[in-house]
Amino acid sequence: MTTIDQPETTGALSTTDASRTAVGACHHDCPDSCGWTVTVDDSGPSPVAVKLRGHPDHPFSQGELCPKVNHFLDRVYSPERILHPMRRVGPKGSGEFERISWDDALAEIAERLHDVIDTHGPEAVLPYSDAGNQSLLAMFGAGARLFNHLGATRLLRAICGVTVGAGTSMTNGSGASLEATELVHSKLIVLWATNTRLTNRHLWPTIEQARTNGARIVVIDPIRTLTADAVLPERGDRFIQPRPGTDIAMMLAMMHVIIERDLHDSDWVNAHTLGFDELRAAVADWSPARASTVTGVDADVIEQLAVDVATTRPTAIRTLVGAEHHENGAMFFRTLSCLPALTGAWRDRGGGFSRSVGFWTESQIDMTSLHRPDLIPTRDANRDATRDTTRDTTRDANGDANGDARRFPRQVNMSRLGAVLTGSDPDLGDGPPIHAMIVWNCNPSVVVPNADLVQQGLARDDLFLVVHEQFLTDTAKFADIVLPATTQIESDDVVFPWGHLWVAYNHAAIDPVGESCSNTELFRRLATAMGLDEPALHASDTELLADALPTIDLDELRRERWLRAPYPEDGRPYGDPGGVTPFATPSGKVEFASDQLARLGQPRVPTFVPPTEGPGGDPELLARYPLQLLTPKHHRRFLNSGYADLPKHGPAEGGPFVEIDPLDAAARDLADGDLAVVVNDRAEMVVRVRISERLRPGVVAVPFGWWRDHHGDGKVANSLTNDTLTDWGGGVAFSDTLVQVHAQR
Repeated sequence: MTTIDQPETTGALSTTDASRTAVGACHHDCPDSCGWTVTVDDSGPSPVAVKLRGHPDHPFSQGELCPKVNHFLDRVYSPERILHPMRRVGPKGSGEFERISWDDALAEIAERLHDVIDTHGPEAVLPYSDAGNQSLLAMFGAGARLFNHLGATRLLRAICGVTVGAGTSMTNGSGASLEATELVHSKLIVLWATNTRLTNRHLWPTIEQARTNGARIVVIDPIRTLTADAVLPERGDRFIQPRPGTDIAMMLAMMHVIIERDLHDSDWVNAHTLGFDELRAAVADWSPARASTVTGVDADVIEQLAVDVATTRPTAIRTLVGAEHHENGAMFFRTLSCLPALTGAWRDRGGGFSRSVGFWTESQIDMTSLHRPDLIPTRDANRDATRDTTRDTTRDANGDANGDARRFPRQVNMSRLGAVLTGSDPDLGDGPPIHAMIVWNCNPSVVVPNADLVQQGLARDDLFLVVHEQFLTDTAKFADIVLPATTQIESDDVVFPWGHLWVAYNHAAIDPVGESCSNTELFRRLATAMGLDEPALHASDTELLADALPTIDLDELRRERWLRAPYPEDGRPYGDPGGVTPFATPSGKVEFASDQLARLGQPRVPTFVPPTEGPGGDPELLARYPLQLLTPKHHRRFLNSGYADLPKHGPAEGGPFVEIDPLDAAARDLADGDLAVVVNDRAEMVVRVRISERLRPGVVAVPFGWWRDHHGDGKVANSLTNDTLTDWGGGVAFSDTLVQVHAQR
């Protein structure tokens, strides 16, 4: 592989006429979307980025970058970076490739895709991507038009975040919630299933300011996280540690206490909610004592939390994505969003429920104009007659409403990739197996649950695999063709945060390194190679942005660097339920009881259903695998599967391990540092033991992010995880996974 010299990434650049700076924003799948500035040296034959720092004027990140991005130029100029197209010359998975030209690569891809389509039909082609780069063009704009035009199988990209909105919307009618910096006005902040100091670090100063103003903090998490360590009991803070997957039982008990003690806001409930009597009946049997037996949390702790939430004004409940990774993931957020309605917390500035602000930022995107679902070709009527073409009005793979009369190609869930590639997923219907797959912005061999089944599918000799990547990931090693991808500082884009309101323009700081190209440029080149002359497939990035952002002045955004998304001026998203953001439910009210859920076959009211793969589920499975496995984001220097391969990141984190409580370790005769086997019916892996008191007995953790080469046995954390889908919303139950742990024999 060809390499380039790596410049210094620290220290000041001398001031010369040949230096300049470019302003941009971080693209990672992180709520903070930090602003940055890149110093570029133009004195050589090509521009070289010599320094990347946080932009001090950014309204949210205020000049600070995280330990991952502080060394971002090491990533840009890594000697391991893919700089040229490559063709596989060894067995699949061997990582053996030869360099080829772009012309040869595109010609081969075009020929193979045409052959697959001619032989098996367009649904035999699967586009596969996610949020490896969550900028607008890189994530949402790349490929959608091309694959719509081809009529390829659609991908439901719901592995992370979509289920949160699906659950919340069944209560409130949309995903609209309290913007996170409004927490500065709160007097009680409940951080429920979110490790703020690790995964949302730039929000922590807001919480500290609220604490200075007199707020108390409650952290609820099955792991004693970095955020839980910041709890100050002497200030009235509290850490509560329920068993994984049981939070809904605690919420029901809290509502039981609030209603039984007449602590609910009856005026607000009467005016703005539907189904209170049904909710009251549903929680009548959920005493704190009953919830305690399920959650492992003392009854008096549950009761006091209920009283505090109901009587402290303003109270804000802050959560993010982690809790959706259970079989009851959508119900978690549906139930949690009932609490602020019951207590009338939406009345107050700094009160309510705070999650992703994608509702506010991304509402400015015209996804239909960007993705052009109208390009999908008319389907064969005879074939359609043999298939169920019923569609609901959820979102399709491209984010477009799919409830019209058009008969869309089939859709598969990205979290079920192993089953899709091995032919066992029911969503394949009577269509062809997948014979060609194009991957970008994603490393499914590491990030998708039941990952060894994914690996089995990728190894198929009859699967033509193309991967557009910066590094030779575990997925790329199985590719037939690997194509070099640009990094964020090599292309213009727009970043829509989901953790704050400041939409940012990312200016390219340098030219694409080597022969790399952006996601959008890749699909323009591929359309040309395939002989497709539809004009929409050849739109420039400027044209794509104009199509997608009809209400944003792009010249102003470029000039100002970032613009604040529309949000209620008084800080209260539902302060006036008939005003700026009405409840978008069928009734126009918060729905404690939901006809929509009943039509989906789900309970009308908040209900706790124990996960099948958990302590309250299948008793035979629990007898064989008595420990609950969590696979958390633990490492400060990783972002999902990114950075584990880089010298300043992976080695500094030490290596994979299984974390276990002292009681569980003693019962298995395990000592700190021993090699242990973590096993279930999906896989078994060997890792070092780390004994700690951060977990409850009965729970173990294998942090997520390491690649297969980092594990001596070629496994990853997701080799073990559950690929059962959530109750609704299309998410997946990573965190409902049972295992056994024993000493390596």
